[in-house]
Amino acid sequence: MPVHDFRSQRLFLDTPLARGLMIELDASAVNYVVNVLRMKAGARLLVFNGRDGEWEAELVNAARRQAEISIGEQTRAQTGGPALTYAFAPLKRARLDYMVQKATELGVQNLTPVLTDRTVADRIKLDRMRANVIEAAEQCGILRVPEISEPVRLSHWLAARTSSERPPRLIVCDESAPIADPVAALSEVTPGPSAVLIGPEGGFSDAERSAFRAVPDVVVLSLGPRIMRADTAAVAALTLVNAVIGDWRE
Repeated sequence: MPVHDFRSQRLFLDTPLARGLMIELDASAVNYVVNVLRMKAGARLLVFNGRDGEWEAELVNAARRQAEISIGEQTRAQTGGPALTYAFAPLKRARLDYMVQKATELGVQNLTPVLTDRTVADRIKLDRMRANVIEAAEQCGILRVPEISEPVRLSHWLAARTSSERPPRLIVCDESAPIADPVAALSEVTPGPSAVLIGPEGGFSDAERSAFRAVPDVVVLSLGPRIMRADTAAVAALTLVNAVIGDWRE
């Protein structure tokens, strides 16, 4: 189990990282480091970009509106994670924030909002999703930052999978699944790239159920005897997948 330094502040930077670089922070990072955390010149922090691992950095030239950091030694090499897409019917603001953060903590590689027949939230702020992904990664020692895809109609997303040469296995969480035991359903699956799909709280329509059952390499499973809210179902489903066929087995 890798040991992370949780005592140091971590900062995501969307720029290449390497020893000896001097990086000028953007306005948002300056505000967070200098004005919110009240760091002074000489303070040390950890930085990462989701590609180049984690690095020790020193804050220099710190001012109210401008600051630079000097990149020192690498503290952790870049790590990957499960080849896991999480596709979901968008939720309203606070619950979507929670779901995105937990999916990041649970190691997803990609977040894809899918619009279903019963989707309630029709406005999706991708910038807000991105901010929640980064915040979760900063706080939990995560190195890989999930990609966020543009919203897509479920029917179009399923059609794209069908036309793809090697689509990841599709795992659909649906209360109408014929196998009530989700662990039993996943135990028959070979580990590998997967996409987990969770619908809206109103459930999938009959037409949507027919559509996803018709795609190749699909597993439809129930999440047990209780009906969960969609954000709770996300945590339950991703935990099951990680534990039974994902990287928790390593």
